[in-house]
Amino acid sequence: MVREVVIYPDKRLKQVSKEVEAFDAELHELLDDMYDTMIARNGVGLAAIQVGVDKRALIINIPLEDKEPEASQPRENTLEMINPVIIEADGKEKFQEGCLSVPGFYEDVERHKHVVVEYYDRFGKKHTIEDDDFLAIAMQHEIDHLDGRVFVERLSYIKRKKFEKEWKKRQKAS
Repeated sequence: MVREVVIYPDKRLKQVSKEVEAFDAELHELLDDMYDTMIARNGVGLAAIQVGVDKRALIINIPLEDKEPEASQPRENTLEMINPVIIEADGKEKFQEGCLSVPGFYEDVERHKHVVVEYYDRFGKKHTIEDDDFLAIAMQHEIDHLDGRVFVERLSYIKRKKFEKEWKKRQKAS
């Protein structure tokens, strides 16, 4: 089921999400709905708080260069991460980011180039993943959501002020 996406500056986006303790049918339904919502909005990732649920759960749709997105199993390239923790991070890289909670706004954000993340899958099995490419950026972006941060908060003071001014104008116009 496609859920409503929480739009900036909604206060819920400031919440620090709670650890998931039950790896049950309710969690599976949330993850399935998050997937449907992300795909319906042409997103790359989605944190549970973005659909109004303050649980430490996120999904990322990893673009596959050698396959069409309409492949027979579209979810095979979707990473579900429960209670993710960055255990190692190094290097710096700027990457243009956007966000389903800040629709239509894109800006370069500096993040770690390389990260190692521990997380659990939907069944409670622990995993470790390491990346120094697009996935590393996406994991940091989504984990920020779980910690109550939106990518615009990582902009320089001047860029942030410019964004806030433009965003208020756009909100009034809609």
